[in-house]
Parts: sequence; structure tokens; C-alpha cells
Amino acid sequence: MSSYRIDTTYLINTFSLCSHVFFLGNRHLFPLFEICVLSYTAPMGKRSRHLRHELLFLVLRLLLRLGAFLPLWLLRPIGRVLASVALHASSSEKQHAIEGLTTAFPDATHAERRSLLKQMAHHFGNMLGEVVFLWGAKAPRIRRLYTMNGREFLISALEGGRGAVLVTCHCGNWELLNAALGLEGIPMTIAVRKLFDPRLDSIATALRARFGTQVVFRGRHAGRNLAQALVSNRVVGLLIDQDITKISGVFVPFFGRPAWTPSGAAMLALASGSPIVPAFVHRRPDGTHQIDILPPLPAPESTTDQKEAIRELTASATAAIEAQIRKHPSQWVWMHRRWRTQPPPPTTNTPPSTR
Repeated sequence: MSSYRIDTTYLINTFSLCSHVFFLGNRHLFPLFEICVLSYTAPMGKRSRHLRHELLFLVLRLLLRLGAFLPLWLLRPIGRVLASVALHASSSEKQHAIEGLTTAFPDATHAERRSLLKQMAHHFGNMLGEVVFLWGAKAPRIRRLYTMNGREFLISALEGGRGAVLVTCHCGNWELLNAALGLEGIPMTIAVRKLFDPRLDSIATALRARFGTQVVFRGRHAGRNLAQALVSNRVVGLLIDQDITKISGVFVPFFGRPAWTPSGAAMLALASGSPIVPAFVHRRPDGTHQIDILPPLPAPESTTDQKEAIRELTASATAAIEAQIRKHPSQWVWMHRRWRTQPPPPTTNTPPSTR
């Protein structure tokens, strides 16, 4: 007979996968889902893996069904409760967040960092409720959630006929940013990671495509598809604030330390002649959101060295991201190990190290 046991850690790993559906592949927000169920009895081995996937899908369906009946004012506190409990349930992610806050704000006191951590959980609890709300809410209700400034910068770029590369980060409610851009008539194309379960891919894609966004999966043909979107005069949206060593990147300063940063946005812009336009969203005290689209980044000073031009543009975009996070530090994903990959010592030729 197969052995059965109560395995809370195994359950936590199950719900870590759920964050991929809502948060553009960012696995570091999984604590929001960890405590949806406290424990369950699961068979071990391959059979348990299948059960885990089925349970994840059923829980996701349940969350979305709740969103169809519950108002936002109730979904937000539900999310906050989940996030608050999760803050105390996941010691490793909490430690990663404290380490990130210490790196970024070395002069902050321990109490100040703990306060930011609590505020972060509060923010992402609200975001969880809002993402569930976005699944079925009508356009007029979503429009009441945000104010947008700077739309003219994207319109001007589109009038140039070469599209635009929009860079943003995992700060504020970036899923709402995507929905709002679609609602405001901006033709968006975004790049995401394919999930392990086609059913989850279908749900995530449907959420992001509700208001016209085209979804491109990372992989062999992603670059070509994104380039084609620019040729078609669309806006390509990329989140470039994560340490992802499997894709092209460069080291640029981030809170005073080198950080391995995806360089695809700069590469696309230089190859196509499209402008790079930073855009951000943050939550206001009254629960609504402010979306700010900034002027296009200036052209790099280096016109002959392609690698240096890519580095310059990526550094400029990252500087804009850092400025946004400094304004709203409680709304960024401090669980992500942003400085995990570091450049080798100057005297060696070894590849980047990952600690």
C-alpha cells in the first residue's frame, strides 16, 4: 500500500506554484497562497505529485469563483489575512526579504525593516484580492481603481510607427498596470514563462489577455515574436527587476550593488529603433492606484559599442526602477534574491558566481 502522512511543507511547495499564475512567473510571492489550507493527507511519490497538481488547479478555480461573488472590499482583507499568516509561516522567504532590505537600506533599524516587511505582506495581500477581482470585473469598475498619467508618451511613440518597449518592475500591482494599459487603448504584448500545467497557462493567459494584451511565452522564438510586435507598432512590456541567469543580461548598479539584470529590453530597442518607456504603478493610501508613464529614456551615449549601449540603456531603466522602489519600498518583492548573482573578481576570467 502507498504510505500517507500529513506534510505541511509539501503543501507549502504546492501552493508556491500557484503564484506563477497570478504574478508573471514570480515564484517569490508564494507565501500569499501557503496557508490557503493548513494540511492535507497525500500519497508519496509520483502519485502525490499528480494529486498536488490537481489540488492546485482546484484551489485556483475556487479562488476565481470566489472573485465572481465577493466584492473587492471583502477580497482585500481576505488576502491580507492570508499574507499576514504567511509572513510568519515561511521563515526562508522572510529571511530573504530581511536580507534584501538590509542590502538596500543599510542605515535602517531592525524595527524599520520589520515594519516594511509587515507593510509588504499587507500590500501583497491586497494585491491578491485585486487580482482575483480582475478576473471577472467589468471595465468601468476596474477604471475606478486607478488614475493614469503620461499616456501621451506611449501615444507619441506609437505615432512614430516603431512601437515602444515598456519597462516596469514587480512593484505595486503590475497585473492591474497591464489591464489598465489595455483599457486605455494601448496595444500591449508581454513576455511570460510557460507553466508546467497547460490548464494553468490557459487561466493565466486569459486573465492577461482580457483587454487585448498579446502573451508571448519565453523560449526559442520569443525574441522574434517580440520584435515582430514592435514592427506591428505594439508596446512590448517587460519586467526587468529579477535576477534570471538563463536569459541575456548585464551587471548594472541597483541600490549601490551590481545586479544581474535582463538586457532584452535594451536589445529590442536598439535593434528596432523603438523608444524605451518606463511605467510604474503604486497603491495610494485610499486603496486606489496611481499609474505613471515616464518620458522615454535618452539614447545611449555609446553609438559604436553595442555592448556598452545595451549596458547604458539597461542601467538607465534600472535607475528608474530603483527610484520607484525607493518611493514605495513596501510594494516591492523583497523576497526575491536580487543580488544573488555577482560579477567575478576583476583579476579573474571566471563566469559570474551564484551564491
